[in-house]
Amino acid sequence: MSAHQPIYVEFVVLGNTVKATAIDPASGLEASIIGPAGAPQSVLAQAARRKLDYLARKKG
Repeated sequence: MSAHQPIYVEFVVLGNTVKATAIDPASGLEASIIGPAGAPQSVLAQAARRKLDYLARKKG
C-alpha cells in the first residue's frame, strides 16, 4: 500500500475517547486506534493510517 493510495477514515466518539478506523478499499483491510476525544482528527487519522500500513506490510 503506497502513501498516496486513498483510504477511508471513520471516527466514532466513545465517551471521552475517539475510535479512528482506517480502511483500505482495495484490500478491505481495516485498522483501528483509540485516542483522546480532544486530539485533532488529523493526528488520529495519521496514527490509524500508520497502523494500516503496518498491517499491510505484515500481511505481505
